[in-house]
Amino acid sequence: MAETFRPGPAGPVSGFMDLALAQARAAAARGEVPVGAVIVRDGAVLAAAGNRTLELNDPTAHAEVLAIRLACAAVGSQRLPGADLYVTLEPCAMCAGAISFARLRRLYYGAGDPKGGAVDHGVRFYNQPTCHHAPDVYSGFAEREAADLLRSFFRDRRDPD
Repeated sequence: MAETFRPGPAGPVSGFMDLALAQARAAAARGEVPVGAVIVRDGAVLAAAGNRTLELNDPTAHAEVLAIRLACAAVGSQRLPGADLYVTLEPCAMCAGAISFARLRRLYYGAGDPKGGAVDHGVRFYNQPTCHHAPDVYSGFAEREAADLLRSFFRDRRDPD
């Protein structure tokens, strides 16, 4: 079973989360829900992506899924052992499943998602007996920035003036 830890911000973690936040801001600039993801192995960025569901007319084009696709292509494998994912929002059930199938080692996420999250909320995917692989999960990194970006994005959608 995955265990969630909340250590204080650390050097490389905050740097990689900053890259994920930059991807989230780029997604917002495209009119997409501002979620960004970065996959890292041995200190090197393998892939970075932001949501593109609207642009690609693809409900599976979440930042995590796109980053996993790019990283797998970069290393020539369907699995990413030893790789870590940094994402600005708690993954949904679809993304949690993709993370498990990709065999990512660690998941670092920013803001929790009580409505759509599936790691520490909802189905708690990695705690299910049917989950084949559970990454180590660390939450709360750049949580305020990630949550503020999402709140601002949706506030502007509701009240464009």
